[in-house]
Amino acid sequence: TFRIPKIGVIAGVSVKSGVAQRGCKARVMRAGVPVFTGNVGSLRRLTEDVREVRQGYECGVGVDGFDDFKSGDVIEFLVVGEQAR
Repeated sequence: TFRIPKIGVIAGVSVKSGVAQRGCKARVMRAGVPVFTGNVGSLRRLTEDVREVRQGYECGVGVDGFDDFKSGDVIEFLVVGEQAR
């Protein structure tokens, strides 16, 4: 984890599968139990703000309203949408 002034705590993560996207929801899981669900506030790859990070890459993730990241937490990125019947 990294503490950034004016932003908060950022988790350094490795994307294991799928795509991490800014603007979607993120669920923080600890030992298989959901701890927090909120919006992705920050997504950075190296020194650049990015819209998405694909599988196999590392990035920094900030979740709005959550500063209690622990080693071993899993962050699930959720895309919420509506589908017509």
